[in-house]
Amino acid sequence: MSRRLIGVGVGPGDPELVTVKGVRALREADVVVVPVMAAADGSDGGEPGRAETTVLEYVAREKVVRVVFALNERSDRGRREAAWDAAGTRVAELLAQHPTVAFATIGDPNVYSTFTYLAQTIAELAPDVVVQTVPGITAMQDLAARSGAVLTEGTEPLTLVPVTAGSAALKEALDGPGTVVAYKFGRHAQEVATALRESGRTEGAVWGSALGLEQESIRPASELAEGPLPYLSTLIAPARRGDGRGGKL
Repeated sequence: MSRRLIGVGVGPGDPELVTVKGVRALREADVVVVPVMAAADGSDGGEPGRAETTVLEYVAREKVVRVVFALNERSDRGRREAAWDAAGTRVAELLAQHPTVAFATIGDPNVYSTFTYLAQTIAELAPDVVVQTVPGITAMQDLAARSGAVLTEGTEPLTLVPVTAGSAALKEALDGPGTVVAYKFGRHAQEVATALRESGRTEGAVWGSALGLEQESIRPASELAEGPLPYLSTLIAPARRGDGRGGKL
């Protein structure tokens, strides 16, 4: 029997948003790996991540294995690569012991996910392992549902921009047509607010963080804070609409 590594999208935080297929994959796996943030010395920081908290709603704790990833390392490439190698080695060891290992990732495993890098490492360390993914609900879908923002209509394009590298790509997208979604913009909140204002896209835009959790915050983009927001904040700037129902068909 071939060994399998399954990346399971567990949604943005609300356990009720894990798909039926996702729950089944988690329960049928021999082991469920959850990524945890590294402490300053590279060890397990101890704090449960969003993926782990969600997974524990569906599987027993003794089935969950915490693996340290350099989720917060962006400046030291060498340290980040070493952490990725160590994490990949640990998961490869688990695959040598168990036929099926599931890896839980927030959102979707094919959208800005930790799983992408893990899968690449496993392909090198254990090329016989079959890699599969189970899609998950994304933060932009959840924010749209909770805020009432419509992502797309008719022929409108949808642009998804991670703002971790700065706001230049966001500004370019806002100057174009269609809806723009910004991910991971918490540290650049002021730049995002400026880009929205300069492009005339503040009205109707909305941002949210900790979706589905106790500390959830969903507000109009006009209320973007001056200081940094939670890292995993999401922004939706809907397309300019004013040509009536079905006008973009």
